[in-house]
Amino acid sequence: MGYLFADRAEAGALLAERLLFARDPVVLALPRGGVAVAEPIARRLGGVLDVLVTRKIGYPPTPELGVGAIAEGGEPVLDLELLRRLGMTPASVAGVVERERMELARRVAAYRGERPLPDLTGQEVIVVDDGLATGGTARAALLAVAAAAPGRVTLAVPVGARETVRALRGEADEVVVLATPADFRAVGQWYESFDQLTDADVLRLLGER
Repeated sequence: MGYLFADRAEAGALLAERLLFARDPVVLALPRGGVAVAEPIARRLGGVLDVLVTRKIGYPPTPELGVGAIAEGGEPVLDLELLRRLGMTPASVAGVVERERMELARRVAAYRGERPLPDLTGQEVIVVDDGLATGGTARAALLAVAAAAPGRVTLAVPVGARETVRALRGEADEVVVLATPADFRAVGQWYESFDQLTDADVLRLLGER
């Protein structure tokens, strides 16, 4: 198996060439990794770059397993079928949701301070992440954006799982994905360099705009 991208910056530059239809877009990156992909997109398209903070809601015994997600400005989006299969209800993860709300608020304050999200009313909006695995955070982000009455919404990612990409096509006006490998197991497997970004990295990338 070969890498598709050297790093997130290269992936973003390649993705930008597929997004030239967008005019004066608001580019909303899902931190942290999505910001490194979104920065070259916003630079190429001349758009506004900002973050849309999301948090995964993990299955309490195994937090790595996402059973939902929450995005700023939106309500928790839970995978009710998965919860049912796990023998759980929304009430079972209420404590996790509250903790993730607190972390979401902390990150919003760290990345944006008191500044609100850009006004998305009637705007061309591009939601960017570094890849799609289960798609939970992307779905929560798209629902939050839809509630802000944008003009057109595009979800843009370099790589994603085929089933997830297919499932999300109904959540945005357009979904732009460079690759949907058949042997997809994790987003990071398709990047030669996939270091975890810090809050400082996010602020630096936002500052470069």
